[in-house]
Amino acid sequence: MKNRKGIILAGGSGTRLYPLTIAISKQIMPVYDKPMIYYPISVLMEAGVKEILIISTPRDVVTFKALLGDGSQWGMKFEYAIQEKPNGLAEAFIIGEEFIGNDNVVMILGDNMFYGANLPEILKRASERENESTIFGYYVKDPRAYGVVEIDENGKAVSIEEKPEKPKSNYAVPGLYFYTNEVVKIAKTIEPSARGELEITSINDEYMKLGKLKVEKLERGTAWFDTGTHDALLETASFVQTIQKRQGVQVCCPEELAYKQGWITKEQLSELSKVYMKTEYGKYLKELAEE
Repeated sequence: MKNRKGIILAGGSGTRLYPLTIAISKQIMPVYDKPMIYYPISVLMEAGVKEILIISTPRDVVTFKALLGDGSQWGMKFEYAIQEKPNGLAEAFIIGEEFIGNDNVVMILGDNMFYGANLPEILKRASERENESTIFGYYVKDPRAYGVVEIDENGKAVSIEEKPEKPKSNYAVPGLYFYTNEVVKIAKTIEPSARGELEITSINDEYMKLGKLKVEKLERGTAWFDTGTHDALLETASFVQTIQKRQGVQVCCPEELAYKQGWITKEQLSELSKVYMKTEYGKYLKELAEE
């Protein structure tokens, strides 16, 4: 099966979160007990992705390197790249061309969080499609604030509109995209939009024209948060806190996922837990290693 690399786009200026993000990346902000970027990393881990390129700003890439290192602590490999200006989501594939190489790729936005019992199998399905690309549809009551996808009876996208006044469906498109290797070539051919950005919608349009864009509906009970506003940040943190307190399980914990994927040993997990011994997080990892 074709290898799949991962990209996390953690750039931007985070102006919707000012003054919080004047001096620090929003993807470093705490979402309850973990930095925001742990959540998208965990989604890629659940999809079986071990090699990740983190794209950020010249200012913030230093912080990500300090936080995450080379990924070897989780049995992974992290690389870093810089997006000089917010030139659009699609630019990530041009910046990441060398990293992607001949592989397929999945990109997630650094401020998106997904959680649900069926999520791993949905991600696996998307990852195993070697010759088709996959986006996701998340049912919302009022989709006018989102990119909206219309889906045919075969589960393929037939139209995608950005923030339409009259949406053709209730399915919003969250920031998670599984693409074939062709995405690099496509990203180089698209024109900037009216706001001067290389839009992800333009890439999706190209795949749609080729008849190669599948939509996986995220099932009822799956949570999706875009943590780009103050309220959303608080809502996401409350959601994580509720699950962790009531069920006694960690939400989006990279150490746990690495251990369950067999990327690190019980001994390595135990060592990692020692760093956090003054916290509930550390105690959780210690218990996990002792099970």
